[in-house]
Amino acid sequence: MINEFKMKLSGAIEHLDRDLNKLRTGRANPTMLDGVLVSAYGSKMPLANVAMISIPEARQLLVKPFDPNTIGDVEKAILDANLGLNPTNDGETLRITIPQLTEELRRDIVKDAKKAGENSKITIRNIRKDAMDDVKKDAELTEDQKKSMEANIQDLVNEYNKKVDDIVKAKEADIMTI
Repeated sequence: MINEFKMKLSGAIEHLDRDLNKLRTGRANPTMLDGVLVSAYGSKMPLANVAMISIPEARQLLVKPFDPNTIGDVEKAILDANLGLNPTNDGETLRITIPQLTEELRRDIVKDAKKAGENSKITIRNIRKDAMDDVKKDAELTEDQKKSMEANIQDLVNEYNKKVDDIVKAKEADIMTI
């Protein structure tokens, strides 16, 4: 029961990491384009399935479609994703220069990071509630065992909430660094 609980908590942390990796920090990061869906070959696909994404410079992404005929679709998908990125099309590749972040934009991104952290804490609380309910319903456990398991669950929740705070704080420092 505790191992399953730990796996769910780890899943919440992994989800937070994915959410925070999508936030702009002023440096190029291929995960910024994770949510981009390209309409190609009659269906919508993730950008990573139709193009290779690399980082030639610290503030630049290079997107090279596997099929050169889809470059227009890839460019349109990046523009439609409203990421604030403007790709430059040279016929074979797309170069995306990551603009310098203003102080105001950095603060807005930090707010988004804190919001993602708070959502993770809500998820952790919901996982805790489910685990506590499972412990209370378990007829095979004695009252002392139930109290012990509840204390273990709360200790794990505190540990994972601290991890969330640390991750968000590190991301905030990364965003605010010029």
